[in-house]
Amino acid sequence: MKKTIIQGRFSHKLRSMAISGRVAASVLVRRVLGRPLVAEWPILVEYGTLYFRAQFNHAFRLSDNIAASRAYFDSVYALLDTYPDVEVRPTGPDEPRGHWFLPKVRCRDATLLHFHGGGYTFYAGVSHHFVACLAHTLGVAVFAPDYRLTPEHSHPAQLEDGLAAYRHLLERGIDPGAIVLCGDSAGGHLALMTLIGAHQAGLPKPALTLGLSPWTDVGRRGESQFGNDPYDLVQGYMTLQFAAWLKGGQPLSDAELSPICQDFTGLGPIYLQAGGKEILVDMIRDFAKTVAGQGGQVRLDVWTHMNHEFHAYGDYLPESRDALARLGDAIDWALGKPNRFVADACTECDCLAACQGEMARATGVHRD
Repeated sequence: MKKTIIQGRFSHKLRSMAISGRVAASVLVRRVLGRPLVAEWPILVEYGTLYFRAQFNHAFRLSDNIAASRAYFDSVYALLDTYPDVEVRPTGPDEPRGHWFLPKVRCRDATLLHFHGGGYTFYAGVSHHFVACLAHTLGVAVFAPDYRLTPEHSHPAQLEDGLAAYRHLLERGIDPGAIVLCGDSAGGHLALMTLIGAHQAGLPKPALTLGLSPWTDVGRRGESQFGNDPYDLVQGYMTLQFAAWLKGGQPLSDAELSPICQDFTGLGPIYLQAGGKEILVDMIRDFAKTVAGQGGQVRLDVWTHMNHEFHAYGDYLPESRDALARLGDAIDWALGKPNRFVADACTECDCLAACQGEMARATGVHRD
């Protein structure tokens, strides 16, 4: 671990550290007995999954006081890496609230508009850190809006903020052909809904939309939503609560708020990534099939043994490194630069070597 953050109320810190110790002990015992949660996971992934699941579960128990819930979740967490090469700059008074993440070395002439995850309810420290990881790894400028959160602000607040952020980039003179919409988890939901909203508002489409473990249906869909609970850090019941907070008591149907029920015809390429052990994987697969059925250009890669937002392990995990590298390839492809991206592929990434071989077969520029 490069850095451990311990902050906030003493009771929160004490409980979080106790949970950390208990989870670490249980993981070690399970490993000694030869019974890892998932055989393909290194010990840190198993620990991280169980620790953050426990933290989320307790944060939900505190949700009557949402400020305390968020503070508890952020009380103790560790960073695998830090990114001193990334300047984090808050926006000014006349700009949408958020931060620019600017790497000292930019290897791509793109601007990433990234929406953080957290079920529309949390903007955790680890999420803020992940944006820095994207800026560093992809070598692009990233604008991360601090959009309004539920339950204080229900729909359409988040979509309004997403569209305001997109308009802001256009007003700054950034070519839409160099803008990449991106989001993880609920942020992936917002990226996809912003893409729809921009089209409805008559705004030009971005070069590419990226969804990292995106939430594509706010209702119930697929066996994985509850069947993968034992393997994931987020749980099926949480998605239903997040959806209820997003609706905020308004008479809104699941279809109105779900990307899977929208029409993405002609809205540009979409690249999705997911873990085969995550609760959202079935709805992500269904979404990819839906967009393909509309005639849209969509690619989905699934890392069979990974769970929700495994990208956050950064350089530590081979699967995470591979996923982040593919994001860079996808951006290069969208910008018409030399790349290894196969735009029309859908893969189940059981074997990294096989995946790398598949991508290596595509050389030069690939764009329809």
